[in-house]
Amino acid sequence: MSELEKAAAKLFCVGFQGLEGVPAELTELQRRGVAGAILFKRNVESPAQVAALTAELQARAGRPFLTSMDQEGGRVMRLREPFTPIPAMRVVGDAGAEGMARALGAAMGAELRVLGIDLDFAPVLDVDTNPDNPVIGDRSFSRDPAAVARLGAAMIDGLQGAGVAACGKHFPGHGDTAQDSHLELPRLPHALPRLEAVELQPFAAAIRAGVASIMTAHVIFEALDPAFPATMSRPSLDGILRDRLGFDGVVISDDLEMKAIADHFGIEDAVVRGVNAGVDLFLVCHKPALQHRAIDALIAAVERGDVSRDRLEQAGRRVDTLVARFARPKDPRPSLELLGCDAHRELVRRVEALAGAAPLTPGRDPTERSA
Repeated sequence: MSELEKAAAKLFCVGFQGLEGVPAELTELQRRGVAGAILFKRNVESPAQVAALTAELQARAGRPFLTSMDQEGGRVMRLREPFTPIPAMRVVGDAGAEGMARALGAAMGAELRVLGIDLDFAPVLDVDTNPDNPVIGDRSFSRDPAAVARLGAAMIDGLQGAGVAACGKHFPGHGDTAQDSHLELPRLPHALPRLEAVELQPFAAAIRAGVASIMTAHVIFEALDPAFPATMSRPSLDGILRDRLGFDGVVISDDLEMKAIADHFGIEDAVVRGVNAGVDLFLVCHKPALQHRAIDALIAAVERGDVSRDRLEQAGRRVDTLVARFARPKDPRPSLELLGCDAHRELVRRVEALAGAAPLTPGRDPTERSA
């Protein structure tokens, strides 16, 4: 295997099928050099099973290997009972207490850390300004950007203090769309002053709080780039996120298999434009053939000169820093008593009581699909 292949593969985090053991398809991707894997409900059966799976993932990789999942709370939770039932972030927003948001982040992080999860794709930093939004809604802390900024930064502090990397999403902001980017390609017409006043405010706060990673939105922001979604847009990522907001952590794409990308651009174009725009780590969550195609497309682009080796190495250094900080050794037989413990459940009850919320009754999870 060439050094170029390993350098290109490092820029990918992949999903896979199955509960028990690491499938051959993922072993091959690990051999090529992918940085990590993302777990979905399809990979979760029990606490002991998840802990054993994360330990096997790292053992098979033979190196620090980043294991991640979406554990937001509310509708989007890969880990349910007997884990602590984390409420939707809107409940946390209604409670309004930074200390509770930080404590809830710490509780989430502690339970994820026990299982060997290194990166949580949370919190959502979108501002829920559109009541017709089909995908964000109660995943957002609030309709008030200042509240989202304050509570999001507190939750990031709690998560990362527990040893789990946080990921603010979905940059520059998915909250005002009326379309779901899992199904179609949304567009937003807002001018830059509006984006700075609303959508960008929580991300600026997250960066000040030291957030380890930020996930891109598959949304076209016409004032920034009328042709391409933020995931593929250099004015959005290098221009706004890096230069204007000063973020130097890992920029992670949302899943490239979502229809906003797959139906309009294709995975090869998304990878080449994405890495040149400023993406450091790509999610390809379902199909091994697409995962290999994406890696091959990046290799070919470097060989053609369409992606510079300097840019590839820059992204790789950022991924290496994230892995070195958060990808810890996994214990296949960890102490699981912390999961769903009385202290964490009492914290949830206090948050719900302060918010005046009923106990958690999650609705449809917009981020899960079978493949």
